[in-house]
Amino acid sequence: MKLKISFKQLKHTESLDERIKEKSERFNKYFQANIDVQWVCWVHDDKHWAEVKVIGPRFEFFAKACADNMYKSLDLVVEKIERQFEKQKDMYKKHKDKYQSHKYQEMFRQIRDEEEASFELEEKSA
Repeated sequence: MKLKISFKQLKHTESLDERIKEKSERFNKYFQANIDVQWVCWVHDDKHWAEVKVIGPRFEFFAKACADNMYKSLDLVVEKIERQFEKQKDMYKKHKDKYQSHKYQEMFRQIRDEEEASFELEEKSA
């Protein structure tokens, strides 16, 4: 995992750095591929903002959140990324399950049988 952390209008502290690294490690359980994690943290109008972009081989997730303190913002951003991942995983599973259903299996079986029958006819006539 490649980790990039940027701070804007905010003093960089070791405790923030450690918390961001800790939060980034949570992404490893969701994404088994090599990922790039890019964090940007800043303060604007007494609100602490955090945004993260998780980039992988075939996906990209982005989330941004604000709260009264930076630690809460980091927690909110990680929750958003986790929800995005779960949503995409559920959509993939539904799509995959669609083709595993009895209706589609019967349709594929019928198509396969028709192709085999036409192939046998072609062999006999040749």
